Amino acid sequence: MQDGGSAVSTSLAARNISHHFGSILALDDVSLEVAEGRSTAIVGESGSGKTTLLRCFNRLVEPERGEVRVGDKDVRAQSPVTLRRDIGYVQQHGGLLPHWPVLRNVAVVPWLAGDPESARRGEDALRLVGLEPERFGERRPRELSGGQRQRAALARALAARPDIVLLDEPFGALDAITRADLQATFHGLQRELGLTAVLVTHDLREAFELGDRVVVMRAGQVEQAAAPTELIASPATAYVKELLTRARMRDP
Repeated sequence: MQDGGSAVSTSLAARNISHHFGSILALDDVSLEVAEGRSTAIVGESGSGKTTLLRCFNRLVEPERGEVRVGDKDVRAQSPVTLRRDIGYVQQHGGLLPHWPVLRNVAVVPWLAGDPESARRGEDALRLVGLEPERFGERRPRELSGGQRQRAALARALAARPDIVLLDEPFGALDAITRADLQATFHGLQRELGLTAVLVTHDLREAFELGDRVVVMRAGQVEQAAAPTELIASPATAYVKELLTRARMRDP
């Protein structure tokens, strides 16, 4: 494994984690550090382990071996419910509750935490992602376009103003124009709010556009973790080089 280090404080860390799903080895002794206030993109083919690794950080997956830390705390020492309320999470297809209005969906995390200002926080989050709460707040998710649903899902992840946001292929199901628009929205918000963001994608170009650091995974292992410019200049393995060549981001 190659891992380009950073002097910036570590916000998330996975140390020698391994995990099986039945007989399938999903993660094989993976170590990774995520810098505070930066965007880290995890890229790989289907079955590479990227989503499994992401979900270890909010305890949706409990690795069989190794340690996962958020800040200076082992995640196993924290309540999964409390941990997930403190970390924003955007699923691939949004995960909005279909029978709830958009505003209630967006405000659910601060509401569950007992915040008396939960509705206002939901409205503020909708505005952050470019959805007017007066226009969209009382709609049901089915009344939104795909891009609007993903904006609402991003708003829900931000409503409680977490320091960390995890995103699992959030733009993959969108058309090219909507996808580019939402990528730009996310990129701007990540910078503006100083978020620590971990983004899973199968698209290397998206990883390069949105990640300060790109982590290439294959068969449950990290092939290389480095800044985009370093990946292009010095691919650590034949697989990384091949991936860059196939994406036309590096000459053969």
